[in-house]
Order: sequence, then structure tokens, then C-alpha cells
Amino acid sequence: MDAYSIIRVGNKQHRVRHGETLIVERVATDEGATFQPEVLLGEPKVTATVLTHMRGPKILIGKYKRRTGYKRHNGFRATQSRIEIALGGAKVEKKAAKAPKAESTSKVEAVVEAPAVVEAAVAPAGLPEGYADLKVGEVAAGAKTWSKDEVAAALAYEQEHGKRKGALSALEAAASGEES
Repeated sequence: MDAYSIIRVGNKQHRVRHGETLIVERVATDEGATFQPEVLLGEPKVTATVLTHMRGPKILIGKYKRRTGYKRHNGFRATQSRIEIALGGAKVEKKAAKAPKAESTSKVEAVVEAPAVVEAAVAPAGLPEGYADLKVGEVAAGAKTWSKDEVAAALAYEQEHGKRKGALSALEAAASGEES
């Protein structure tokens, strides 16, 4: 329904539609009970169901006067009610959202399994052992002792995946035969 009404609850006006929930000033009706607010515009019959009574956020009030040491602090929390609106006397139907939760867990499991397979297939032959776990300083120190094939494989791997500047410069220097 695209129809709406304007109602007055607690001396405030609200534009409401069927199935909406509002937070209004506390109403004198018990939780779970229904009442009919004053309708200002729209359908002649609007029914509101009180879902819960609660308290609003704390508003802090502070008084301060300079040079006298006068400070006062107060807090205030308004009492509120959460109501659900039904237009034309119809009942509001609850929507079930349990089916998507089962799908989301299976997607997460599939995503978790995929990266493990990719990492095993990416490592090229000729790389020094444990290269992926080495830090830049360890790569620079190790490049001096590695064979030319290992340095070339490490350089290709770094250009493809890591792109760490310090490691790239150390490997390029070792590949060209320069010592830094």
C-alpha cells in the first residue's frame, strides 16, 4: 500500500504508512495492546500497537560560570514507546528472514576454502625455500648467497606478487652482479 496518513500522538504529528514502526513519547497503553491515535489526514481508521516501552538516549546538561568554580551537570532520558502502525484495520504481517542465513554460511565456507588452493598453485619452481615468508631485509641478505636461477625466480615472483621496493632493488642488484 502506498497510502499514508498523518496522525497525532503525544502532541506531535507523524506521517505513517502501513507496517511502519515509530518511536514516540510514552503512551499510557500497556505493551502488546492497541489504540487508535487521532487521524488528521488520510484513512479514517489507523490502529497502533505498542511493541515496547523504553527510555531514550541520555541528554547531558551542563551549567558553567567562569572564574567562580560553579559547575553543575545533569542528565535526562525521555520515556518513549515503540509503536507499529496498521492502516484500515489490517494486521501487519511479519517477514521471515531465516532462509538467507543458511545461504550466507555456505558462501563463507566456499570463500574460505578457495584461497588455500590458490596459494599452493602460485609458487613457481626455483624459488628459495620459504621465500614468501621472508622480510625485505632477509631477501636482501639472502640474495647475495643464492644462485642466479634462484635470484631470477625470486625477482619474477616479486614483480608478479609482492612488488616490495626494497626486495625488488636488492634482487635486481644481485641479478646484475652488483653488490650494494
